[in-house]
Amino acid sequence: MRSIKQIKDLLSEMPDAELISELQTDERKGVQQLLKTYNARLEKERKAEEQYRSMQVYENLASSKGYRYIAGTDEAGRGPLAGPVVAAAVILPDQFFLPGLNDSKKLSAAKREAFFDIILGSADVGVGIISAEEIDRINILNASKKAMLTAISQLDQQPDYVLADAVTLDTQISQESIIKGDAKSVSIAAASVIAKVTRDRLMQEAARKYPGYGFDKNAGYGTKEHVDAISRSGVTDEHRRSFEPVKSMIRQ
Repeated sequence: MRSIKQIKDLLSEMPDAELISELQTDERKGVQQLLKTYNARLEKERKAEEQYRSMQVYENLASSKGYRYIAGTDEAGRGPLAGPVVAAAVILPDQFFLPGLNDSKKLSAAKREAFFDIILGSADVGVGIISAEEIDRINILNASKKAMLTAISQLDQQPDYVLADAVTLDTQISQESIIKGDAKSVSIAAASVIAKVTRDRLMQEAARKYPGYGFDKNAGYGTKEHVDAISRSGVTDEHRRSFEPVKSMIRQ
């Protein structure tokens, strides 16, 4: 008779149907608990795969219309008081499959980092970065769009169709704007991961340059600690001077 540890090791791999059938008749509580955990993992994987397939609808529809290079684009950092807005554009290869891929805000930091490496190593990726200074000059909406267009221009392959998260871009490329696209399209979700991780890393650099503002923890968002730091130490080159309460605090 196999030990509980042996069974646990077997279930961590790809057990065959014969083993599963055998374990179902094993009355040991430890075995039944392992089987319950295994079945729960299978169900979680099934749901992740199902979700991924459902998020391919927009890409599949565009492909059925004859489009070959379909790019998803999204930005990170529209709301913070400090730091750049970062956009990414991603063209996923035809057979790309990454269950669990979703809006970057719904993923843990560890999962985002892991997915970032996978996407960067498998897909055509472009990134656009617009500084706080330029955000103040052209406004955040225009800056977000400019970052997206820059990201698209950085792709190795010029796309013939763009799926954009909630904006319409000034481009001759055929496009579709999708509300909450980062949760509905795998290409946009992939772009959201690239944009988010890239921006978070930039804010970690900003934290080293400007200690005391907590940029590595708040990513430039207006937390109480961040606003208190502005009151105490003033603004930096990373701050968006057209954003409240920064704008009013400068006047004081």
